[in-house]
Amino acid sequence: MFDAAVSTARLAKTYRGGPARTGVRALRGLDLVVPRGQAFGLLGPNGAGKTTLVKLLLGIAFPTAGQASVLGLRSGDVRARARIGYLPENHRYPSHLNGEQVLHYFGRLSGLRRAARTRRVEELLRRVRMDEWRRVRINRYSKGMMQRLGLAQALLNEPDLLILDEPTDGVDPLGRREIRDLLLEQKARGATIFLNSHLLSEVERVCDRVAILKEGELVREGSVDALTRPSESWDIDVRGLRPERLAALAASVPGLEAAPPLQPPPVAGMAPPMPAGGARAGGALTSLHLTGDEPALNRLIDLLRADGVTIAAVTPRRESLEDVFVKVIGEGEPA
Repeated sequence: MFDAAVSTARLAKTYRGGPARTGVRALRGLDLVVPRGQAFGLLGPNGAGKTTLVKLLLGIAFPTAGQASVLGLRSGDVRARARIGYLPENHRYPSHLNGEQVLHYFGRLSGLRRAARTRRVEELLRRVRMDEWRRVRINRYSKGMMQRLGLAQALLNEPDLLILDEPTDGVDPLGRREIRDLLLEQKARGATIFLNSHLLSEVERVCDRVAILKEGELVREGSVDALTRPSESWDIDVRGLRPERLAALAASVPGLEAAPPLQPPPVAGMAPPMPAGGARAGGALTSLHLTGDEPALNRLIDLLRADGVTIAAVTPRRESLEDVFVKVIGEGEPA
């Protein structure tokens, strides 16, 4: 377990108090391995045990049972902490400091010497696009600016493991993209990204693997590609399909659903444009959806071609990570 960036074995944590005499079981025998150099997403509803796991990895809290390692050392080891960058959710800094002072303060806490600290502060302020705000007190910062500054703080020591809790919370779409690019840069240099976020679209774009926690237990784990892999479901966009033939296909091909033709709204005083190649080659775009295996798809394509229909696109339908999450958590699908 000590070769991975993060590893847990039968890790459990119970907090005293709560509605039951037995306390609150935040984690229940968690076995988890995060290989080095990956971007890993930790998902789960509120109260699933995500924050507890992070506290145990950092040595802020101590397990009731089991063990955990970080970067080959037991969790909480000061040598491991020196190689971690951490951005907590809703982080706070002294409001009388400006952005540059905050980074120098945390750089000193990280043990960076003055010359190296000054160089890193300059680099990171530019990289997170906060250079112009460096001497402005942070009590004037927006939530998005605080997130950028917090990310720069987490990167000061060029960490081998970057633990981030909701890093894009309050950030606009452009800022989310910039943060996403920055995280991918860190991954490219060999750092491990441990990301805790409710923005599942961001997790899907950044992470290689994800784990889903529910009530302190691991209910699903795997690569993003495997979890969202195409099912036996297809979207087929066609042109030149006659309405009467569409109805016949829908009645004769099991699993086929047809949406109405997608026509642009008419413009007053103007005739609709004639598509290149004539009405038969162009025409309205019709979207079909087929639930079935590849032989069923090939049979449908043969029928469409026999009718002279133009097939514009055939796309295997994938589930989004949000779809998977809702299915596992919201609908109680077994792991």
